Amino acid sequence: MEARFNLFDSETAAKFAKRFHGVAPVLEQSSLPKSTQELVMLRVSQINGCSMCVDIHTKEATAAGEDAVRLHQVAVWRESTVFTEAERAALALAEEGTRLADAHEGVSDETWARVREHYDDDRTGALVAVIAMINAANRMNVIVRTPGGSYEAGMIKTALD
Repeated sequence: MEARFNLFDSETAAKFAKRFHGVAPVLEQSSLPKSTQELVMLRVSQINGCSMCVDIHTKEATAAGEDAVRLHQVAVWRESTVFTEAERAALALAEEGTRLADAHEGVSDETWARVREHYDDDRTGALVAVIAMINAANRMNVIVRTPGGSYEAGMIKTALD
């Protein structure tokens, strides 16, 4: 696959990307576990078909010490035994929050209740923000067909700092 467009070749898109990435430290410093953030970002990216973000979040999670089995099982998390109940709640919210048009109510009350059983206000807010941010990043990359495969852990911080 070849990219249609390099967002960093556009002055406006490049400025936007830097500001967009500027919120990352807020999420990284939140009390929501980094492993949960990476699992959620990976699952949302899989749903949206964003090769670049699947590449990024698989490699960043691996670099942070995430187990390969868990990464391989994210796409089938409902049928897997390797996720905690809290992670399952986060993955369910990520899926429903990504597939908003697939259900008239968007996120179900059942899923929301499961999230609130496991996450306090700070972690819930961070989880909602992570889901929103990765969906936006996926859409930008999918629109311009940014290919995945060549990412190395840490590259995004270097490129946008």
